[in-house]
Amino acid sequence: MDDFLSNLSSAMATFTFFYSTATFVFIYAMFRDHFPQHLQDDIQKYGRKLVNFAYPYSQITFDEFTGEYMRRSEAFTAIENYLSDKSVVSAKRLKADAVKDGQSLVLSMDYHEEVADEFNGIKVWWSSNRTTPRSLQFSVYPAVDEKRYYKLTFHNRHKQIITESYLASVMNEGKAIEQNNRLRKLYTNNPSKDWNGFNPKWSYVAFEHPASFNTLAMDDNKKQEIINDINKFKMGRDYYQSIGKAWKRGYLLYGPPGTGKSTMIAAMANHLEYDVYDLELTAVKDNTELRRLLIDTSGKSILVIEDIDCSLDLMGERESKKRKIKEDSDMDPISKKVKKEMEETTDSKVTLSGVLNCVDGLWSSCGGERIIIFTTNYIENLDPALIRRGRMDLLIEMPFCCFEAFKVLAKNYLKINSHRLFKQIGGLLGKTNMTPADVAENLIPKFEGENVELRLNRLIEALKASKNGGACRPNQKRKRRNSNLTNKKKK
Repeated sequence: MDDFLSNLSSAMATFTFFYSTATFVFIYAMFRDHFPQHLQDDIQKYGRKLVNFAYPYSQITFDEFTGEYMRRSEAFTAIENYLSDKSVVSAKRLKADAVKDGQSLVLSMDYHEEVADEFNGIKVWWSSNRTTPRSLQFSVYPAVDEKRYYKLTFHNRHKQIITESYLASVMNEGKAIEQNNRLRKLYTNNPSKDWNGFNPKWSYVAFEHPASFNTLAMDDNKKQEIINDINKFKMGRDYYQSIGKAWKRGYLLYGPPGTGKSTMIAAMANHLEYDVYDLELTAVKDNTELRRLLIDTSGKSILVIEDIDCSLDLMGERESKKRKIKEDSDMDPISKKVKKEMEETTDSKVTLSGVLNCVDGLWSSCGGERIIIFTTNYIENLDPALIRRGRMDLLIEMPFCCFEAFKVLAKNYLKINSHRLFKQIGGLLGKTNMTPADVAENLIPKFEGENVELRLNRLIEALKASKNGGACRPNQKRKRRNSNLTNKKKK
């Protein structure tokens, strides 16, 4: 009898619950369909006030996308990282995302899940949420306009501590986790005609260059000076702020092709754990686009412009081309049509002043902790205004291979620190201009089982041939060929 009454009581409770729910849904539908909109708004407004008066908790919402250009919120990303470990411990429903090389997974709480956190004895609750517009609920691409956000709930009496201390702690810890786990990237700028909501200004691949200062072929003392300089820059946030200067530093790498300029950039990026933005100036339409690209870069990054003397018209060649086009256009209507087509398809109108403003002007302060690197094979071709102190803070010459650089290469390629042939090689290097790239090429084994001595002897023969003018690298051949062509034209 008792079991019967218990079951009956449970059934009545279930029936009452469903009946009440159905009644509420029916009343709400009638209210929404038949009450005037202004009356609905008033009732909802005062209803919320009544609930807030009786409900002792406050809530803060953190949307995924904010701002005019719908950029992903740094706060949302930091919270996502902060909650990742806590979600694994306490959340019952998790979602997994692949990171880095695709072999690792990061877990986070699933949508509409809640986890608790504690700060200085204060308990708070985080929930992960998303909403999808009704028109897109059955769409093939519902994620396009869905809204994702985190919601933080806490007691009203702790509002000051939460907003002033707890959230700052969450942001700092979340950013630290992101820095440790993030996939570093190598960016390149896209043509402006392709910029839209689906094609951003920059595209990227994973930055996986293995170069380091340990494997960089360079004199040890010079290498250590560069390491000390970038370490001081990385830790110098307060110093730069105290002297009223943007937190950036400029480097100019110059030297013949094959001396390791690109390897130096990769070694810097790996040492600092920065992203790399490889800016192709010829794909930038004008100075306005250059500024927009600069704004869209992040901090903790290296902005690279390689072969600056080739990417930017520093010698006034563009103006001479324009004058020539103008002179031709005065001749006949066909030439005018050609001129118009050339103006429409011109590569770039970026000026030296536009680059200088991004390097050292007001726009250089956009995004802190940034290193700007220019490279050139011919420093004498650069405008002095481009390489003065304050713009390019440190000029780094990448010279031909010296004996110290050779010893690094021998350790990398041959796994040796000394050999009886080192003395002869050192003497030849002091009298021969050979790049580290050419030295390394001679140290690479050409067939299976080639021993160390054979490779060192091959390098010695190459150095002797280069010293006597018998060896000619590809860039030397091009210079010689160009010189011959020039002489023929003069004749």
